Amino acid sequence: MKKILSILLENEFGSLSRVIGLFSQRGYNIDSISVSPTEDTTVSQVTIQTTVYNLSIIEQIKKQLKKLINVLKVTEINKSSYIETEIILIKIEFNKNNMNSISEINNKFFHNILYQEKNISIIQITGSSNIINKYLIQIKKVTKILEISRSGIIGLNLKK
Repeated sequence: MKKILSILLENEFGSLSRVIGLFSQRGYNIDSISVSPTEDTTVSQVTIQTTVYNLSIIEQIKKQLKKLINVLKVTEINKSSYIETEIILIKIEFNKNNMNSISEINNKFFHNILYQEKNISIIQITGSSNIINKYLIQIKKVTKILEISRSGIIGLNLKK
């Protein structure tokens, strides 16, 4: 099952590598990771999505993360009500035959056309991973995907 961890980390040299090293040393896969500074420039926000098959594993990961130097706080985001989002940039080909189909699909999702020239578009889609995956399934049916860049999940719990 998918688990999302939010980690507040001191913005120090080597902090992020210790977090990633913990996952790799224990054999846990990181499905996505995003890192950015917080309003306090000495602290970074790390959001990690991982897949575990046993709930005790996520508790073990959280305990081990809390023991790391530079880790200030570990929160499991999807333990209660939460919001997650991700951004994807996708470069696709279009032509007269598939232009309407692509437009219909784009209109179903939160899209923004960032670049368009001749027969190539770069489109930005935002939403949960499930929404982005649904978009990719639909767009693959009508056009060729030339390139994809995904941001990784960011998220917040709805409660304090």
